[in-house]
Amino acid sequence: MTQIQYDLIIAGAGPAGMTAAVYAARKGLNVCLVSKDFGGQVAWTMGIENYMGFQYIESAQLIEKFREQVEQFPVDLKTGETIVSLSRLEGGFELGTDRSNSYRSRALIIATGKRPRRLDVPGEERLQGRGVTYCAICDGPVFAGEKVVVVGGGNSALEAADDMVNLAEHIYLVTADPDFRADQILIDRAKKAPNLTMLMEHEVVEIQGADRVEGVLLRRPKKEYLKVDAAGVLVEIGLIPNSEFARGVARLNELGEITINCCCGTEIPGLFAAGDVTNILEKQIVVAAGEGAKAAIQAHRYLQRVRMHGGSPA
Repeated sequence: MTQIQYDLIIAGAGPAGMTAAVYAARKGLNVCLVSKDFGGQVAWTMGIENYMGFQYIESAQLIEKFREQVEQFPVDLKTGETIVSLSRLEGGFELGTDRSNSYRSRALIIATGKRPRRLDVPGEERLQGRGVTYCAICDGPVFAGEKVVVVGGGNSALEAADDMVNLAEHIYLVTADPDFRADQILIDRAKKAPNLTMLMEHEVVEIQGADRVEGVLLRRPKKEYLKVDAAGVLVEIGLIPNSEFARGVARLNELGEITINCCCGTEIPGLFAAGDVTNILEKQIVVAAGEGAKAAIQAHRYLQRVRMHGGSPA
């Protein structure tokens, strides 16, 4: 039998992964946490107003609080590594990273989250967290009384614009398509908003600003350009699950999300998943943290069954 180094590996160090690490370590498991960085999607937001215990907290502060709690326990932290492969072994799993390292365990929790689909325009990366956001629910209130640009033509973009109607001074709803790909009720609501301008067939060319977002340069259908002043850019063009490495092992849905049951389990014994990388309905920090706790508890129970039955989870 292949020698297994860890009881449990947790892939990803966002709210789900870090919460899972704390719960698993408290159960006395030998835990390894593998991730490119700490924070996950939380790091893409500016401030958080809907996480219990804090009326408002900056994303960096919340990430640091999560990290400090993880570091109170003997969790083996392997950060700065991107997971590129997942294999099943006899009695466990093996993760491979872009640093040519491999880690083995009897149980595995995938909590790698999602990454925003980016515009890939000048100024976007530089002003990320300085007016550019990918979470309207998280950051919308930050732009109260300001002019904002919402980019996208689907339900998420229309919902973000609707959320901003009572907060922002003015909303520019920008889509490169000639028509919205959203529910009609959302489109009708946007059309009635007195402080919302729809800019169809407009493409974002550049996000401008020195230290913070100051405006957006758009290209019109006839290659004409339009500059709009704005303090915020809410990018709502979709999210991509960080699940490519698990393809062929875990079952993915049509969106690329890992399919789990109500206990965060997959069809494979010992393989669990939690947070935004899964098919759970709501993608929120507090939900991801709760799912991470559930996954760790279930992984511990699985490992207990394995030990009781001499290596078999039955």
